[in-house]
Amino acid sequence: MSQIETGPGSETAQQARAGSVRALARAREHERSPLIEILHDVQEQHGWVSEDDVRELADELNLSVADVHGVVSFYHDFRRTPPPAHTIQVCRAEACQSVGAEALHSSVSDALAGRDDVEVREVFCFGNCALGPSVAVDGVLRGRQSAESVLAATEEWV
Repeated sequence: MSQIETGPGSETAQQARAGSVRALARAREHERSPLIEILHDVQEQHGWVSEDDVRELADELNLSVADVHGVVSFYHDFRRTPPPAHTIQVCRAEACQSVGAEALHSSVSDALAGRDDVEVREVFCFGNCALGPSVAVDGVLRGRQSAESVLAATEEWV
């Protein structure tokens, strides 16, 4: 994160993010046990939950850093690092597994291995079971996918 200040009274990027994280927490302070929803808000706003975010939330919510870290690390939906430019999610639930999702995941992962700008992740059910195997390419759900169709969808990525 940038620590460069642009002029007198300006905030660093880190200070701005800390203020944003605290504001997201305060927006839900009236809710009962709002930590998970706040973490979702932080991730939606910033793309991931940083160590600094964990400390800010712990302070703002009067929780220990361990409490917040425990929630972030327990749930696989929370990113601990900045997201890559592109994400491919392959459903690995039973219905998709029965129509080739394991081989699809393996083929796509192998084909895109070594690309820092792409992440291939497994998920467990998009609710698109009748059209399996299902894949989300940059958030766009696609049914009846093959390795070829998934890789074709990535051809424009340079």
